[in-house]
Amino acid sequence: MLFNSFEYLIFLPTVFVLYWFVLNRNLKVQNFLLLTVSYVFYGWWDWRFLSLILFSSVVDFFCGLAIAKTNNKKQKKIVLTLSMLVNLGFLGVFKYFNFFSESMAEGFASFGYTIDALTLDIILPVGISFYTFQTMSYTIDIYREKLKPSNDIIAFFAFVSFFPQLVAGPIERATNLLPQFYRKRKFDYAKASDGLRQILWGLFKKIVIADNCAIVVNEVFDGYTTMNASSLVIGAIFFAFQIYGDFSGYSDIAIGTSRLFGFNLKQNFAFPYFSRDIAEFWRRWHISLSTWFRDYVYIPLGGSRGGIWMKIRNTFIIFVVSGFWHGANWTFMVWGFLNALYFLPLLLLDKNRTHTNVVAQGRLFFSLKEILQVGITFILTIFAWIFFRADSIAIAVKYIGAIFNRSLFTFPEVDIKPFLYIVVLLLIEWFQREKQHGLEISAIRITPIRWSLYTFIFCMILFLGAQSQSFIYFQF
Repeated sequence: MLFNSFEYLIFLPTVFVLYWFVLNRNLKVQNFLLLTVSYVFYGWWDWRFLSLILFSSVVDFFCGLAIAKTNNKKQKKIVLTLSMLVNLGFLGVFKYFNFFSESMAEGFASFGYTIDALTLDIILPVGISFYTFQTMSYTIDIYREKLKPSNDIIAFFAFVSFFPQLVAGPIERATNLLPQFYRKRKFDYAKASDGLRQILWGLFKKIVIADNCAIVVNEVFDGYTTMNASSLVIGAIFFAFQIYGDFSGYSDIAIGTSRLFGFNLKQNFAFPYFSRDIAEFWRRWHISLSTWFRDYVYIPLGGSRGGIWMKIRNTFIIFVVSGFWHGANWTFMVWGFLNALYFLPLLLLDKNRTHTNVVAQGRLFFSLKEILQVGITFILTIFAWIFFRADSIAIAVKYIGAIFNRSLFTFPEVDIKPFLYIVVLLLIEWFQREKQHGLEISAIRITPIRWSLYTFIFCMILFLGAQSQSFIYFQF
């Protein structure tokens, strides 16, 4: 079920009414409702996908209990390994099996041997990369003794399948979200109203920004061989805002919806295109995934504590694996590799945490230095996004090569109207860059000004929204 669909428009208020006005006296019944509607929400695409999330939930629930039950470290490790094999096995079969099989066949072909690639005719279950990482962190944290296992199977199953963030995150940790299912929740008007504002902002980013940019991006990347260089630049810039509006928009809707039901999810995007270097960008982009890889891959490998070669190794591992998480295509790994190259000088010079505050904090405008820093970081990010969007490495290289010719200085052959919507996005986010989201403006005490802004955003969604596009991260 899509957040921007008519079905969801009926689904959300129905669940809200049942949750707060019919079943509000019993916590377990509320949790069971959330579990039920989450399975309905997820099964709306294909009910067969429910068997995977159900099996994963059962395995990790009992693995968590088994890990905590024994004091034998070897037994703990065996149970943890079982949990990870199940979760990573799902990813391996459904997401990566065909990729590895076809890559192996191509590898043999390059040496003159012809073999038929064994491929599986299966559909990638929506959101599988998100909920498998969420359940893996649960068993890992129990193994590390950072979390006690859940004895409430309904609460645990509801935690795994919680519908607002099930399909495309944020990837929540059990240490943050699971305890919220144990506590009695009371309706908080301030929290709910801010949740509605965040939902509105998320819909604006998805429907007005991402979907309008997607039309131009698809046109450019499909016909890049016949277009002038300035159009290719526009296509790359628009994709940067398409993927940002699409993914951060989903996160805003998920976080805002969760607040309607009394839950607090962690911020997943913190205005990343105002970053002054690539390290700051990765602290602000898809925060839940970046911190997941940091805590469960990078630090266990040694992080940045070892010698120079260990730092280099760990940096490339973390970024390439992050790229591979996004999809079974070499383009994603190149995208990760490029980001590792960008990040490495900052790490080696010990400047990767230079910019931990908000840009131009306490000031209205950028300084000249900050303009250059943000501009360079944005250009590097766009360059890497080309590989992320292209269907193959060869296409990405040709696309980039086609940019550097005289037609770069001609007028684009594509619609540049989305630039106007992007300006609105950037202006609002600039003034809100120290907040959690673009419409967190309850501090504006003049009611007509607040409601004028809400009405303006709503009208843009209503009249300027493009044809509905699927959320990009559903494929991951």
